[in-house]
Amino acid sequence: MRRVGIMGGTFDPIHMGHLSCAEMARDACALDEVLFVTAGNPNFKQDRRIAPAKERHAMVELAVQGNAAFSASDAEIGGAEVAYTADTLARLSGERPDAELFFIMGTDSLMTLAHWKNASRIAELACIICVSRPGFMPDGTVLSSLEEMGFRIKMVEAPLLDISSSQIRARVARGETVRYLVPDQVHSYLQATGLYRKERA
Repeated sequence: MRRVGIMGGTFDPIHMGHLSCAEMARDACALDEVLFVTAGNPNFKQDRRIAPAKERHAMVELAVQGNAAFSASDAEIGGAEVAYTADTLARLSGERPDAELFFIMGTDSLMTLAHWKNASRIAELACIICVSRPGFMPDGTVLSSLEEMGFRIKMVEAPLLDISSSQIRARVARGETVRYLVPDQVHSYLQATGLYRKERA
């Protein structure tokens, strides 16, 4: 059975931190593939403007080039409705009946996982890989509570890369370099399209 990691995100834009976390999870959990799922209409970002889904997904496709274990999915793109993780995992599970799914997330997301829509369904569909910075573990009470709900959780320590998408957007808007914060292909895309520049906004 293939072991497939699912890394969902707004990816506005995707950056080296995302890729590093995915690679650490792939290595630590012997994943055959990591699928990057670009959020179409993310539930947690309803209060702010985000780049068009097609542009964010285009950058993900560029970013995963060169790693045979990485691929991009547009499973959440195309609909106006909010996409929920449980629904996406159910769809991917149906498309890949021969795969064991692993959902990759950071510690901050793990702390709120119990309150996600249809959390019990998420627990049924995928094992959780929580990528944390070295020496930092989530609250033991939270872990126990999630395990009581049926979640299977694997902790993976990864080097801390202090990079955020909001930081990158701000630097681009100010005309500052983001080279080496994003993959070269994404850097070229940002330069060519003018995405995040003040004049385009």
